[in-house]
Amino acid sequence: MPIEPTENIWMDGELVPWAEARIHVLTHSLHYGMGVFEGIRAYETERGPAVFRLTDHIERLFASARILMMEIPYTVEELVAAVKETVRVNGLASCYIRPIAFYGYGEMGLNTLPCEVHVAIACWPWGAYLGDDALTRGVRMKISSWSRHDHNTMPPAAKTTGNYVNSSLAKVEALKAGYDEAIMLNAAGFVSECTGENIFVARRDVLLTPPMAAGALEGITAHSVTTIARDLGLEVRSEFLARSDLYTAEEMFVCGTAAEVSAVNSVDDRPIPCPGPKTLAIADEFTRAVRGRVDAYKDWCEHV
Repeated sequence: MPIEPTENIWMDGELVPWAEARIHVLTHSLHYGMGVFEGIRAYETERGPAVFRLTDHIERLFASARILMMEIPYTVEELVAAVKETVRVNGLASCYIRPIAFYGYGEMGLNTLPCEVHVAIACWPWGAYLGDDALTRGVRMKISSWSRHDHNTMPPAAKTTGNYVNSSLAKVEALKAGYDEAIMLNAAGFVSECTGENIFVARRDVLLTPPMAAGALEGITAHSVTTIARDLGLEVRSEFLARSDLYTAEEMFVCGTAAEVSAVNSVDDRPIPCPGPKTLAIADEFTRAVRGRVDAYKDWCEHV
């Protein structure tokens, strides 16, 4: 989906025009993939735009940086304020937000210790990542031939730029084969996650989701969905899943900031009932929650 330019991007403490938000071709992170980022959404509410779980996202950005031994030259509070400012000056009622911290130009080689860290925040209008009808139509998926990277190879707990080479390979493979999205297995053959979404499977009235140990990113949307599901009276468990557990699912959905809650209609051409009642109930409550319409979850909405 093409990016729709907005007016300004926040870069290292200053708002600059969209077209002037540039970096040097010898920027360290461009060459070595050493950067951390977040995907965040702001939604229109009765009180104006509100960023969904903004502080949680920025705290995860700092956690990713800590894993990389990257020192972000701002506090969590400063970047939370910067995100709100960026959304506000661009006059967007709802949008996708991309903060990124990266090593800049000036040092070349694998040693990041002398490199300066830069931070940028951009936002723009963006619809549902897997399609506006992904909840009702469902998403067609395949198991990727690419394995999810290991905790001692490329730490999946960190949302790093370089990690997403793994996801891009799987995504393109799936699209070229005629599917909408790919599912990644870890080296042991257990289900990890999709290329950018966490996975939930309904079996015998229980919602199952792969544990972080399987290589899944600790998703903020997944945490929200788990909370909503339990508040709706559903049992949610974190368990290792084999690919056959997906084939026999009573219903299945994936979730993430970009994808929101999207139903799955098949895996490797094995049909899955879609959309399932649990998926619809959770998606409906999530849609209301992100727009500040559920009192129990209003703290998740940080108003601009």
